[in-house]
Formats: sequence, structure tokens, C-alpha cells
Amino acid sequence: MAKSEKKHHVYTLLVEVGRKDGDDLPDGASGAAMVCYSSGVDEAEAVRECVALMKQAGLAPLDVTGYGSLEERLAEGHDIPDEERTLMQRALDENSIVVAQSTTLFEEKDGGKA
Repeated sequence: MAKSEKKHHVYTLLVEVGRKDGDDLPDGASGAAMVCYSSGVDEAEAVRECVALMKQAGLAPLDVTGYGSLEERLAEGHDIPDEERTLMQRALDENSIVVAQSTTLFEEKDGGKA
């Protein structure tokens, strides 16, 4: 008899990445922040899978903030637009990670004139 498969959920994660040779971030960037939807049986698995994928892609993940599963976010009263739900469903259907948004970060230089 086969083991019953645990139900996967999709978790919303904010992944901050630093610089690494060959990361394809623009010159002068200090890193990036990426909103990801990651499938997993729990949030810890979703985070591990997302970090592993980022490393495979040549990125340097520094920090991950979890915002919960779709069900948890809805219970907290989050307004989740259809476009976001579609990306979450894709991550669930493909048992994958979807990068929904990426923002390049630049450090402010402290060198202004007096």
C-alpha cells in the first residue's frame, strides 16, 4: 500500500539576495528582493526548496521572510488579487517556485556635498 501523500500548500516568501559573481544583477546593485510563491508540505520545506533553487540559479540568498500559505493569508484578511492567485496556483500545480516580483537594490552612497 502506498503512503498517503501530504497536501502541498503555496507559501509567499520574500527572499533577499546579495551579490555573487555571475548573478546577472546590474552593475552597482547591492542585491535584490524577490517575492516568490513556493510549494511545500510546510513553510520550512517551501523555504528550503526556494533557497536551493536560488543557489542553483547563481544567486546568493541572505534572508527569507515567510508570509504564510494562501489559506493563512486569507484568514489574516489579506486581499489577494486574481493575478497573484494564478501565480500561486501555478506553483502548486507544478510543485515549483514562481518568482512573482524582483526588485534590484542599490545602496545609498554617503558622499553628498556639504
